[in-house]
Amino acid sequence: MSTMPDEDGLNWFEAALGWLLPGYGLIRLGHRRRGAWAMAAVLGLFASGLVIGGLDSVDRREDGLWFVMQAGAGPVAFAADWGNTRLIKTGHYGRLVETPPSRLIDRGAQPRVSTLKSITYSNEIGTLFSALAGLLNVSLVLDTLQRRRTEDAES
Repeated sequence: MSTMPDEDGLNWFEAALGWLLPGYGLIRLGHRRRGAWAMAAVLGLFASGLVIGGLDSVDRREDGLWFVMQAGAGPVAFAADWGNTRLIKTGHYGRLVETPPSRLIDRGAQPRVSTLKSITYSNEIGTLFSALAGLLNVSLVLDTLQRRRTEDAES
């Protein structure tokens, strides 16, 4: 695999690495300090969203548009969604309880949710933090795509 810029002068390989592991593309281009700060910012912001809103704040099925933004953070968003889908929503962790009856739902079987489902503002703030982490990483990937390699970059 070539780590040289493409014919059009763009760093496609490093940009892809930057999506897989935020900041790593910048590190490969020789911008080590910038890449380390970028990595800390994106992963720290995403982790803060999970701490504040819980694993439930990353949900591909219920919050699809938000997940599009969260997916910009890379595979960590897909791992969080997998954890939410496979662990929280199935009842492997926490009990599943029936939701209170609603006028909007038929009188048939009520949906069941986990007791670990986060609610109110904490879930919204967690969703927002992880979405901001994804958008930040998208801007970093675009920066990596056009940034010049420095002399002390890895060969």
